[in-house]
Amino acid sequence: MTAEIKDYPVVGALIDSFAQWLKHRRDVAETCNCDPGELDRIAHELGVSRGELDDLVRRGPHAADELPRMMAALNLDAAAVARTEPLLMHDMERICAHCASKRQCREDLDEGTALQNYDEYCGNTLTLRALAGKRH
Repeated sequence: MTAEIKDYPVVGALIDSFAQWLKHRRDVAETCNCDPGELDRIAHELGVSRGELDDLVRRGPHAADELPRMMAALNLDAAAVARTEPLLMHDMERICAHCASKRQCREDLDEGTALQNYDEYCGNTLTLRALAGKRH
């Protein structure tokens, strides 16, 4: 007799969320254990302060996930910008990661109203407009 395995999607989602949180905490701990000179070197290479590097690490790997979605909503190719203007893309990601309006941004992206509203809260508005202007 074989036992039937039941699927519990809510439990599975909770376990996945906890696993992601735990991985993020390990990443933060690993960064905190770096030699201070190494952290300064990494921050310098990224063009950010040491404090900003610490903050970015704490925000996690998905801190700028809204940027490619916003760019797509504006008919901009994030991969192409990253390829042709890597420093610009890096700066835009940094601005997005530090944004205090993520909730509004995600709601507008989900509702399809980002194009009409992003200039009210997006720190990358001027850059996004300039990139959109280059396409025309």
